Amino acid sequence: MADLDLMLRFMLQVLVILVACRIVGWFGQKYLGQAQVTMEMLTGVLLGPSVFGALAPKVQQSLFPIFAVPGDPLSGRSPSMSILYVVAQIGLILCMFIIGMELDLNLIRTRLKAAISVSAAGILFPFLLGGGVYFMLLANRTDMIGPNIPHPVAATYVGAAMCITAFPVLARLIYEAGMMGTPVGSMAIGSGAVGDVVAWILLAFVLAASKGNPMIAIWAIVGGIAFVAVTLSFIKRLLATLEKDEKGDSKELSQSTFSSILVLLFLCAWFTDSIGLHAVFGAFIIGVAMPKGEVSRQILARIEPLTVTLFVPFFFVFSGLNTRIGSLTNGEHWLIALVILIAAISGKLVGCYYAARASGQPHRQSLALGVLMNARGLMELIILNIGLQQKIITVPFFTIMVIMALVTTFMAAPLFRKIHGNGFDPEPV
Repeated sequence: MADLDLMLRFMLQVLVILVACRIVGWFGQKYLGQAQVTMEMLTGVLLGPSVFGALAPKVQQSLFPIFAVPGDPLSGRSPSMSILYVVAQIGLILCMFIIGMELDLNLIRTRLKAAISVSAAGILFPFLLGGGVYFMLLANRTDMIGPNIPHPVAATYVGAAMCITAFPVLARLIYEAGMMGTPVGSMAIGSGAVGDVVAWILLAFVLAASKGNPMIAIWAIVGGIAFVAVTLSFIKRLLATLEKDEKGDSKELSQSTFSSILVLLFLCAWFTDSIGLHAVFGAFIIGVAMPKGEVSRQILARIEPLTVTLFVPFFFVFSGLNTRIGSLTNGEHWLIALVILIAAISGKLVGCYYAARASGQPHRQSLALGVLMNARGLMELIILNIGLQQKIITVPFFTIMVIMALVTTFMAAPLFRKIHGNGFDPEPV
């Protein structure tokens, strides 16, 4: 009977999540000019304790019970939350695999020097500001940072969380503006991709160092480097044989081949998780290694609709259930939130703007790049959830950072469209 009740609740959760995401997404696209994925971030918070729980606490707790014993955090995660967690993790693995496949390294190479310059500034400025905020406002605060986390590790984590960019949101904005393949568009895509890779590397070091055991950290770092090297060399060449034959005719992707790719995907995700990193690292790297062309197109056609429509919303809702605005109980919490928001926006905007100007870009293009790189979206929530799961950060700090991610992502699209207008000035020669 208990299993039946759990299944009925899960089916109801699926129904509520999908309907809520569609309604909020439609409203945001029609009236706010926001992308569906951006509004799904907001939907997760709306369905959590911050909004739904405040308006109808009994109904919200009945539908999304957080703890095994209501109101008792020591009782552990409820069976319902455990299911949500597993579904959300599957969604993350598939989503990072998709993002890896959509990362076009050839497009990045066309403006590599400028992209690295903009990306470096977009990483360095917010990273330093994030570290400064940590040492000024967060160090020794157990209500913000997990216990026994060394200051360098915690400061690096905060800096990495501040310098992330939502590569999928950025790519969508570039595409909608008709700038894909243009010099500015290529620079933005390249800067976002390079920045995210560096942020993931920083996070990998944080996760390894947070274990407290040097051997665990060494195993994670060495294992991660070896995994990337093998995947982007041997496995990448092996996967390349799936692409086109010598005559250029496309090969139809068989069911057995598709199944084998999924097995490889989850094997890579399992490996990076088992060495002390996170499953998303393995999923992203094997996605980058996939051959770009007909094979990737067929794989995307099979898994992207279900991933984006079903699995990713579960991740947003799971994040929303961990976002509790009520946990920000005093003025100091809100002051920290304001300082972090200002540092996050100004770090990306100033760093990317001046780096773009130094690379020869006109004022409007440079300003647009600074705005685009401020979008944090899904990638930010992934880093925050990892930090919360690993007990590097607490729920109040998680909530503060989710608020920052929502504000910076929501402002990116309308500001970019306002700056972009009817098009940019001619590119500098």
